[in-house]
Amino acid sequence: LVLIAVAAIIQFIPVKKTNPAVDPAQTLWTSGLVPTGFQTIFQRSCKDCHSNLTTWPWYSHVAPVSWMVTSDVNGGRSHFNIDDARTYSSEKKQSRFTKICEELKSGNMPDTKYTLIHRSAKLTDQERTELCDWAEAARQALVRAEAAGHP
Repeated sequence: LVLIAVAAIIQFIPVKKTNPAVDPAQTLWTSGLVPTGFQTIFQRSCKDCHSNLTTWPWYSHVAPVSWMVTSDVNGGRSHFNIDDARTYSSEKKQSRFTKICEELKSGNMPDTKYTLIHRSAKLTDQERTELCDWAEAARQALVRAEAAGHP
């Protein structure tokens, strides 16, 4: 009975789940750095944690799972948010592209907790390689642009 009471009570602890407004001019999609095929992979495997367009599933409204989901989304957005990426400094963009590749190579992204529930979000080895190659090419393009005086 105590566990049931605690489970009921924790449902009343508010968790702020947000989807901030998206300014299309600030998204990485409008930068010219993102190939068309990347958007499909991103929508399937990355969007819920790395954009402002999170789809909040039913379980994200049930404590204590809601706390973990909200924390993961907020953490993902703070590390890299494709909808805010154009606001990043050139150095921050370059470091984020490097980190994307590191996370993909290590198998840390997409997060295992996410892919356990969202099986279609799992990336193939080929997709990991393609995304890593894209991230490295985007980083190098930024380095070249900066060297040419056009960050």
